[in-house]
Amino acid sequence: MRPKTKKNTGVVARDPDRTRRRILAAALQEFSAHGFAGARVGGIARRAKVNKRMLYHYFGDKEGLFRAVLLDKISDRRNRVEAQMPENDVASSLPLWFKQNCLDTDWVRLLAWESLQITDGPVLDEKERRRIARQAAARIRKKQAAGLLRQDLSAEHLQLAKISLTMFPLALPQLVRIIIGRSPHDPKFQREYARFLETISAAFRPEYRDVKIKFVRPKQT
Repeated sequence: MRPKTKKNTGVVARDPDRTRRRILAAALQEFSAHGFAGARVGGIARRAKVNKRMLYHYFGDKEGLFRAVLLDKISDRRNRVEAQMPENDVASSLPLWFKQNCLDTDWVRLLAWESLQITDGPVLDEKERRRIARQAAARIRKKQAAGLLRQDLSAEHLQLAKISLTMFPLALPQLVRIIIGRSPHDPKFQREYARFLETISAAFRPEYRDVKIKFVRPKQT
C-alpha cells in the first residue's frame, strides 16, 4: 500500500503517533546509554531521525521527554506482564517480570544510571512515580485480601522484593558472571533463574509456613 500524500504535492503525510513512538524509543536508548545528565537532545534526534525542533514540539524539553519515557515504559511493561499472567496465579508473577526485564535491558540501565546520578535528592517526576508505586502496593493488598498472597507481609516490602529479585541480575551482570559463571543474557541462566523465582514465590503464598528466626545479639567482649 502506498503512503498517503498531500493532494497534488507528492509529500508524505505526517504520522504524529509513529513519530512520537520513534522519538520515545530513541530517547530510551540515549538515556540508558548516558543517563539523564549525559544524554543529549541532539543525540536523541539523530537516533529518531528527526530534527530537534520536532522533538521539542512533542515533548517540550529534555526533562519532559525523560518523564514521557518513564511513564510510557511503566505502563507498557505492566500491560505486557498482565497480558501473559494467568488469572490468580501469583507464582508466575516473578518469572514473568524477570523475563520482561531480560527483554527490557535499556530500562534497567536507565534506572541504574538514575541511581548513580541522583543519590539522596528527589528523582524526576517523583510525585507521579510515588503515585504509581502506591497503586502497585494497592494491587498487592487486593490480592492479599483475596487470599492470593500472605497478609502478614507488608505490601510495600513485597513490591520491593519483586523488583529486587527480578531486576538485580540485569542491573549487576558482573556479579552474575562471578557467582554463576554465565552472563545474565545467557538463555540457560535465564531459564534456570526463572524456575528458581517460581519456586521461591511459594514463600509469598498464604499456605507457606514461615520459620521464625531469633536474632541473638552478640556478647560484648
